[in-house]
Amino acid sequence: MSRIGVLGLHCECSSFSPLLSREEDFELLRGEALLTKYPFLPEQHEFVPLLWAGALPGGCIERGFYQRFEAELLQKLRDAAPFDGLFLHMHGAAKVEGSEDCEAVLLSRIREIVGEDCILSASYDLHGNLSEAAFAQLDLLTAYRTAPHIDVRETLERACNLLLHTTQSGQGPWRAMIRVPVLYSGEQTSTNWEPGKQLWASIEPLIERFELLDASILAGYIWADEPRSAASVVTMGNSAEQVRAAALELGQRFWELRADFDFESPAASMDECLAWAEQPGPTPVVLSDSGDNPTAGGAGDLSFALERMLSAPTQDAIYASIPDPAAVRLCLEAGVGAELELSLGGHLDPGHGGPLALRAELQAIVPPDPQPRPRTPACCTNVVLRCGGVRIIVTEERAAFHRLQDFLRLGLDPRDCALLVVKIGYLVSELRALAGRDRIALTPGAVSQDFAALPYRRLARPIYPFDPELHWSPAEQLVSGRRGQS
Repeated sequence: MSRIGVLGLHCECSSFSPLLSREEDFELLRGEALLTKYPFLPEQHEFVPLLWAGALPGGCIERGFYQRFEAELLQKLRDAAPFDGLFLHMHGAAKVEGSEDCEAVLLSRIREIVGEDCILSASYDLHGNLSEAAFAQLDLLTAYRTAPHIDVRETLERACNLLLHTTQSGQGPWRAMIRVPVLYSGEQTSTNWEPGKQLWASIEPLIERFELLDASILAGYIWADEPRSAASVVTMGNSAEQVRAAALELGQRFWELRADFDFESPAASMDECLAWAEQPGPTPVVLSDSGDNPTAGGAGDLSFALERMLSAPTQDAIYASIPDPAAVRLCLEAGVGAELELSLGGHLDPGHGGPLALRAELQAIVPPDPQPRPRTPACCTNVVLRCGGVRIIVTEERAAFHRLQDFLRLGLDPRDCALLVVKIGYLVSELRALAGRDRIALTPGAVSQDFAALPYRRLARPIYPFDPELHWSPAEQLVSGRRGQS
């Protein structure tokens, strides 16, 4: 039987957002609530719940909260040690206010407590930025293989199974990592279309051919202004030679495809997208308000796209959504059916646009669900306003509308409307299924797709496509060995 500590930090942080991710934005799990998150944990081993923090993507993590989180986690580790291994549910693109590469720093402090013999196994998001410093602390790492992410549980189970296999075998595997100097957005590297589809699909055949324990490809997170921001590949196995050869092949494959990554759906300005939506064709038309996407780190309260909708001859449309607690309070005071003068949005990220003044009819007030899924619209009060031909969803907190049920609980059915505008990037499966046609609107915000205009200061150069003439070989950045021998 192995004794395993369970912990993690899961947050994606845009360096270009003024929004701080504070304690109230996080789901903090301890004790049995943490173990319940992972129903696949086998009963024949002892799993010790420590501390896990997860939040909707946003700006940097507020330093004071992070220090309290880290102090509690490290103390729990000291109190509960020793461990055979640690199961770490991570993201890979967290950023703490005033510092860089917080995962590497946290992992090194964890390693100091648990010692060299403890096996550390981490699950990462496909959009994680993996540094050599973080890699040096991990015995095992496996990442999502799908974007949109439909294999989260599968990846967590894989990380756990790799950990248990290794703790019982008594020796960590050979590992290899290559930083690939390529950096695109998630909207350009989705596994639903080429070349991402073939690239991530090549992982399983590679594992079989080289007899590996596992292999991962991380696309990186483009809105993190840090030197570690880049794609990477990781391989693990029992043969040093096979592990290195597989990493070199995977890194070379990514590099050869570097010029082929692009949006699945055509991308255009908001006005161009609205004009296209008016043309005859299947409905609903779904437009992504991509620059203010809260699931990539955008503030989520910019009114730019909504203002353009109200300035156009838009009819039978739904806009999801704008977080504005002050507006929600006014709606609660006024009651359904009231006509209100409101100033919506523009409070969280004023650098990209201020509030939008409008007059609207309050059509619905929907309170939080009694037992909502964490970090979903059902966690807070939602109201529905009507302004001209647009029904506007306003929420008490930042929220992402990804599921049909998020709309149906408000009395809205997006399948029956002509136009749906959502603060999102690539369409997740439920939105993809209902869309008659779709496009990505290139809107402003903390996660703008206009990367050349972003004020990078710390990004390691050269990197493709910022430096299109870059020449590179994967052997230049191969790091390999058993953990502690890299």
